[in-house]
Amino acid sequence: MKLRRSREYRRGRIEIIPMIDVMFFLLATFMLASLSMQNLHSLAVNLPKGKAPPMSHAQPVTLTVTKEGKIYLDHTPVTLATLATTLKPMLKHHGSSVVVAADRDSRDGVVVRAMLEARQAGADQLLIAVKHE
Repeated sequence: MKLRRSREYRRGRIEIIPMIDVMFFLLATFMLASLSMQNLHSLAVNLPKGKAPPMSHAQPVTLTVTKEGKIYLDHTPVTLATLATTLKPMLKHHGSSVVVAADRDSRDGVVVRAMLEARQAGADQLLIAVKHE
């Protein structure tokens, strides 16, 4: 007489649907994490459109000129008179390039005077921030 086991052993199998769900979750997590790693110290302004190669500098100083003509250095409000003295110590830590993020509707005279003050502070390269078309 042959006795049957009380429990039959089934061979395990790999379910693919939960694995796909986990992979999509990881993909979305890494995409959101990479977006939060962008480090641009400027305020939100309406940038003009243009085509330019991507910038290859680590952490430049950002000079922002708003529509109303207010000037900021990495979220720090400055005036044209204090721009050079505030920018000079920042260039020692971040290098000699400055990203100019000027609003499309800002007055050109304020932008040009801010760029000239940045050059007097020791900025070798002035990079213009644009929005891709």
